[in-house]
Amino acid sequence: MIVFNLSCKDCNTYFEGWFASAKSCDSQIKKNMVKCVTCSSSRITKELSRPNVGVKSDHDLNIEKVLTELKKKVREVKKFVQENCDYVGDQFAYEARRIHYDNSKKKPIYGSTSKSELINLKEEGINVSTIPWIEDEN
Repeated sequence: MIVFNLSCKDCNTYFEGWFASAKSCDSQIKKNMVKCVTCSSSRITKELSRPNVGVKSDHDLNIEKVLTELKKKVREVKKFVQENCDYVGDQFAYEARRIHYDNSKKKPIYGSTSKSELINLKEEGINVSTIPWIEDEN
């Protein structure tokens, strides 16, 4: 089983869904089989999920191994974002507001903004998140 973060396009509710695989999740969403837990809408999108970093339960933790695995997962998130979202650079705050208030382009975006601008966006009720970013190594 795999857990995905989902969101409702109609009421902006975020919730989790358990699926047999990523393919199964995509298929069920496409067939309108997944319903919002709040409004029962079937207009659902799959969102970014937290990476799952497995650590054995023994007390002999290899910190380097854990950090390597964590970096791998963060790179996977980065790849997902780059493949599924539009890069807007330092215009992130402007574009987030435009999408929120004008109900325009619904594709997710990513970019950069200041911490204070991020706080302002959240206070305006605009759903934004920060994610760790690892620069590609040569």
